[in-house]
Amino acid sequence: MASPAGLRESLRAQGVALGPWENSVASVRRELFLPEAIEVGDELISRTVTPQRWLEAVYSDVSITTQVNDGRPSGPDEYRLPTSSSSQPSVMMEALALLDVQPTDRVLELGAGTGLNAAWLAHRLGSDRVVSVEVDPALAEQAAKNNAAAGLSPCIVAGDGGHGWPEGAPYQRIIATYAVDEIPFAWVEQAPQGRIVSPWGGSFFPYSFAVLDVHEGRAEGRFTGYPAFMRSRTRRPKRGYLDDFLHHLQDARHSPTGLSPLMIAQDADALFYIGLALPDAWHLPVTADDDSGEMTLWILADDQLSWASADYTPDTDEYSVAQYGPRQLWDEAEAAHDAWEALGRPTRARAGISVTEHGQSLWIDAPERDLSTLLPSRGAP
Repeated sequence: MASPAGLRESLRAQGVALGPWENSVASVRRELFLPEAIEVGDELISRTVTPQRWLEAVYSDVSITTQVNDGRPSGPDEYRLPTSSSSQPSVMMEALALLDVQPTDRVLELGAGTGLNAAWLAHRLGSDRVVSVEVDPALAEQAAKNNAAAGLSPCIVAGDGGHGWPEGAPYQRIIATYAVDEIPFAWVEQAPQGRIVSPWGGSFFPYSFAVLDVHEGRAEGRFTGYPAFMRSRTRRPKRGYLDDFLHHLQDARHSPTGLSPLMIAQDADALFYIGLALPDAWHLPVTADDDSGEMTLWILADDQLSWASADYTPDTDEYSVAQYGPRQLWDEAEAAHDAWEALGRPTRARAGISVTEHGQSLWIDAPERDLSTLLPSRGAP
């Protein structure tokens, strides 16, 4: 059933805990928040051409891309970077559950996008209790129009979410809908006794929710979930085709390693801790399409100056590594993996985050165990 009620039933069938958001999901029409042309995965769907398929996609539990390349016209061969979307409803529910919104709370949302998340908040709490900040003025204007079409009027403003929105402070809850590598202290200041939920992580592993509670000028919390959100537009690293990051292949330095690339690529906890040491490089596993079981793990610096590859072949205990650039990215990743093993291969659940006016710190088990002293720093193999 392609309707808000149908979406609610679909989420229920998946075991998603809707809690106090059930009525909002079943009442707010997602179709009012989406453009005529949408993208689901690699499929471009037009409401004009295939209206039923469009409606089915709208009320499915999928993420829908609504903007690429910041809204600029794109050439046929240009890399298409998704820059705004309507997030997967089940993931939105996960974030809202972590936020633990109470009926009298005032909420600041960072990243309005289509305006749907702000609409759910406004439907439950009342429009006067919701402020949403969107960095793209055109998207902010459209999100406000979308909410108006749904009979809602949260305060949606254009601005840099990294600064929060002090004009409406204080808030009891702050939620970001884009991934950050650092929690701004402005958020802490604007929710002095509240809770902050944000997708978090650097380039290597941006797949965590950070959930922090604020007391006396200090926010402290842990990591959970595996969300995939777009990065902050104001701190977004370069992205493109693999060929945009690979160069000087003939000048690569070759060496063997005893660390299987699978030990990194297939272990989320390893990826998380390695990501703390390599926040400015990203990884890409590419599996051979010939059923050989072979795989290449690429590690690529955000600045496009350095790259590394490690080739996995089954039934061997030595693997081929190639590296190029001023950084030895595989050596950095392997050193971070060794440090993680020396810590006893801790799970991500043991890691924590603190934010004060002096900045962000990461720790394991307790704030006194600063991870910056336990993991290798950038460039230290």
